[in-house]
Amino acid sequence: MTESIPNTAPASFVPPRRVLMGPGPSDVHPRVHAAMARPTIGHLDPAFVAMMEETKDLLRYAFQTANTLTIPVSGPGSAGMEVCFVNLIEPGDTVIVCRNGVFGGRMKEVVERCGGVAVMVDDAWGTAVDTGKVADALKAHPGAKALAFVHAETSTGVQSDAETLCRLAREAGCLTIVDTVTSLAGTPVLVDQWGADAVYAGTQKCLSCAPGLSPVTFSDRALDAIKNRSSRVQSWFMDLNLVMGYWGGDGARAYHHTAPVNALYGLHEALVMLREEGLEAAWARHRTNYMALRAGLEAMGLELLVDEPHRLPQLNAVRIPEGVDEAAVRRRLLSDYDLEIGAGLGDLAGKVWRIGLMGHSSSATHVILCLTALEGTLRDLGVPIRAGAAAAAQKVLF
Repeated sequence: MTESIPNTAPASFVPPRRVLMGPGPSDVHPRVHAAMARPTIGHLDPAFVAMMEETKDLLRYAFQTANTLTIPVSGPGSAGMEVCFVNLIEPGDTVIVCRNGVFGGRMKEVVERCGGVAVMVDDAWGTAVDTGKVADALKAHPGAKALAFVHAETSTGVQSDAETLCRLAREAGCLTIVDTVTSLAGTPVLVDQWGADAVYAGTQKCLSCAPGLSPVTFSDRALDAIKNRSSRVQSWFMDLNLVMGYWGGDGARAYHHTAPVNALYGLHEALVMLREEGLEAAWARHRTNYMALRAGLEAMGLELLVDEPHRLPQLNAVRIPEGVDEAAVRRRLLSDYDLEIGAGLGDLAGKVWRIGLMGHSSSATHVILCLTALEGTLRDLGVPIRAGAAAAAQKVLF
């Protein structure tokens, strides 16, 4: 036997139990776990097709839209992003891309991979997209095909004014491509009210679901642009003209790919739970828990990166005190409390922690645990902070 090949079978993998309070994934609700463990059936089974239709209706509720083409893409939020761009953008198209963090930069790369021309509107990390700059860019490029922006920038915890940005694009006669990966179900996403055209999200954030699916929705304007392309969509797998043969309306479904059956069970259950709670209640829960976390952080003397009017309640960028080894703090939280928070990305690497309050992770229990663990860890490391974080949060919560 070859020495490099092990002769004993590995043991089953049993992951540690963590409390996920980073930028995603968030904790998956037990009901979703239970749903995903149900028996697998065929992806063309009539019972599964009926569940697909319910999932589409539930997604329309989550997105607040009547769009016919509202489906979950088989793949994470990045796949949803690519579906939007590769179906709408053709070689030579001009796209105005707003970049105020990591994910605006990803939009630029995808535009260029589609053969498009990306006109960048840059804003400082930690600030919202400047609508005045966008208006100027639209005037300077009257032939632009689309305006692309991130509603909730996960790398910074900033929320931009989606309604105004979509209005500016409509007035200029161009489409909008909107990233709501971190905002859907955690803060208002109002696709029809905004007049957004192509919107994508992810399951692993505020929907309390496992990673691996990306809800998307397309307006009639966007559908017209897809149907009237002058060139074929560059990706066979992501070509919506083909995908809709499987996710289409009543009647026989055409095989396109083997859908992730059990993952879709989980999404369906997560959306049922969202409907039971109600969107407004879910938004309010995320807001209340953010206010409690903010009170505790401020009681310790810690500062948040983003100005209050543009701050995401479900993703908080916390400035790291001077001289603190931020990675050591995260390691201690993980080893001592099984608590995961996120590091900074890009321009903010080493400057902030990112604390998520998303979906099932947005609860009073999580807030108190996070504040107590962070306060204890910083004090153990000799960081001069004030005590009383949990008490300050409890005044908001109870």
